[in-house]
Amino acid sequence: MQPGAESATPAPAVNSPESTEYPPSGPNPVGSWNAPRNPWSAGPPRSTDPPTQQNIAATAAQSGIAQPSAAQSAIAQPTAAQAGAAQSQAPAGSDVTAQLPGVRASSAPAVPDRGDAWGQPGDATAQIPKTPAAPVAGVDGVPEVKPTSGGSYGRASVPLNTTRPTSPAPASSGRGSGDGPVGSTSAAAPAEGGKDPVEAETGRKSRTKSISVLAVVVLFALIAAVGLVVRPGPVDEWLGAEAETTPSAAARTPDPAPTPVLAAAETEGATPDTAAVQAALDPLVSANALGDTVHVSVLDAATSTVLYAKNADVPTTPASTTKLLTAATALAARGPAYRLTTLVVAGENPGEVVIVGAGDPTMSVDGNQLFPGAARLDTLAARVKKALGDTPATRVYVDLSLYEGPETATGWSSGDIAEGQVARIQPFMTNGGRIEPVHNDFGGDPRYTNPATAAGKLFAKAIGVTASVRAAKAPEPARGSASAAPSAPAAAWTPGKELARVDSPPLAQIVDWMLQQSDNVLAEAVARQVPLAAGKPASFDSTSEAMLAKLEELGLPSDEANLYDGSGLSRNNGISPTLLVRTLALAANGSNANISALFTGLPVAGWSGTLRTRFVTPSPNQEAQGIVRAKTGTLSGVNTLAGVLVNKDGRVMVFAIMAVGGASAVAARAALDKVAARLVECGC
Repeated sequence: MQPGAESATPAPAVNSPESTEYPPSGPNPVGSWNAPRNPWSAGPPRSTDPPTQQNIAATAAQSGIAQPSAAQSAIAQPTAAQAGAAQSQAPAGSDVTAQLPGVRASSAPAVPDRGDAWGQPGDATAQIPKTPAAPVAGVDGVPEVKPTSGGSYGRASVPLNTTRPTSPAPASSGRGSGDGPVGSTSAAAPAEGGKDPVEAETGRKSRTKSISVLAVVVLFALIAAVGLVVRPGPVDEWLGAEAETTPSAAARTPDPAPTPVLAAAETEGATPDTAAVQAALDPLVSANALGDTVHVSVLDAATSTVLYAKNADVPTTPASTTKLLTAATALAARGPAYRLTTLVVAGENPGEVVIVGAGDPTMSVDGNQLFPGAARLDTLAARVKKALGDTPATRVYVDLSLYEGPETATGWSSGDIAEGQVARIQPFMTNGGRIEPVHNDFGGDPRYTNPATAAGKLFAKAIGVTASVRAAKAPEPARGSASAAPSAPAAAWTPGKELARVDSPPLAQIVDWMLQQSDNVLAEAVARQVPLAAGKPASFDSTSEAMLAKLEELGLPSDEANLYDGSGLSRNNGISPTLLVRTLALAANGSNANISALFTGLPVAGWSGTLRTRFVTPSPNQEAQGIVRAKTGTLSGVNTLAGVLVNKDGRVMVFAIMAVGGASAVAARAALDKVAARLVECGC
């Protein structure tokens, strides 16, 4: 994971994570990291039978792996579950009404409170997000594109990403376009005080008649407008049926029908021939660009048939593909709807307040947010000031006791923090420890040397405290309590009493951001939810042990992993391709709907996240744009790719390719992409 490792231009720094534009910008709004999801869509009933191609396809369709299409020989764009056209619908700073960023107002009810189950009991796929409609050409910034004819399978019906940046692009602090209004027109109102020429000539009677006619016309126009304002499904339930009569300035022209999202996955058909797959991949896996040692596993998702294997059961350095295991274990342990609650409680003496770190790395300082919909520090401060009432704030303490042990992992480079690839892992910080809420395409993001202290100082300033910020445990009444936030300050000062709280976005959204941009700090915070859910200490060692235990609980070969962190930044990690593909297959077959939520966060080839500028050269690789979705991994001399695709016959395949020893990261990534693209084109 080198600075710029996921871009076209290699960078000299070592041990740094893949980078890409964050959030993506430009004319293509698809594939943004603030992916919309609809986790309440019901799926087929739970079954104890072995997974089949039918339920794999059904799960894949609901997870965004593939959407039915009239023509399976072409795709339109990557799944709207990763579309960047949608921004968070939650009000800035709202911790109570925060919704999954990007969910359209008509697609789902409000996000359930933390701890609520998604879906209904016995519904195996109720928690799998159903892909909403894709952005429409000519609307919301999507360019108009004429459909191509006779194109081979996999070629996008919108312009392919055929160019790479020739130099590092400047970091963008923009937040993305979102699903705002696409523009509307309204009839021009007559100027106030204006006089009709006819009225001037015909006198008072004519004026009265004209005004009466105008009033009737306006009345009918209002009636017509009211009749056209009908909110779809969930919106009507949220706001109440009586709101249907709310007048509107003008009726909006209906949007054109959306194009298909991905090529459809077949529900029938023969399992790919292993000999044919081997013949197709052997020459590519042996490419010099991949280095001396290559580990590969390819699985048919429906039947779990091994289609290709080379050193498949031998653990090797996984780099950021480690994040697949982090996502799967955390989602299995906590569930997609879980939220992280940051509390502020009363200290030992009047005016002293204690921030209790909850492990939420996405919190923003104010409305300038790196992670849309995240909890806000200024909102927390305002609530504390209100709760204090006439009691002046005198000192701020920060309780960091949620995490234990070292703040950096074994196997991290000494320069990882200095180069901005990661921060000290602490349970309280803003913007992932970044000094500015910006993710750079190339190189790292400058971090605070002590993220918790820095965030504590910003909070202290917001509530008017000038004394230094110190670390201290919260008074006992607050530890482990679930007291409700106070509506008014008590007459007597009560140490440990909750003063205010803010909630993170749902865990599923944090996982999406983690996977899309390969954020190392988010990965470590997500990983620590696994031991915390089991009542274990949240240290690097206990996190690794808890993740392995959860993998074994899920029926996965945990003995084929040796973990030192949750991000993949440690060179001491070892994971086999078999473990990665079996984890992906489990997520695809619908038997564990919590894990299936990870698919919406996977970058899409040529469209989003760390794959946004991938699958470009050589030109045959472009056939996989929009079809392959995978997690990338890059360390110096290590290049990995693991994910899911649909081949030209409609079969869902999961794959992991892990190469060690390649001299050029750019050449190695192109060679990895070529293997995945060949699987897409393979009529095996």
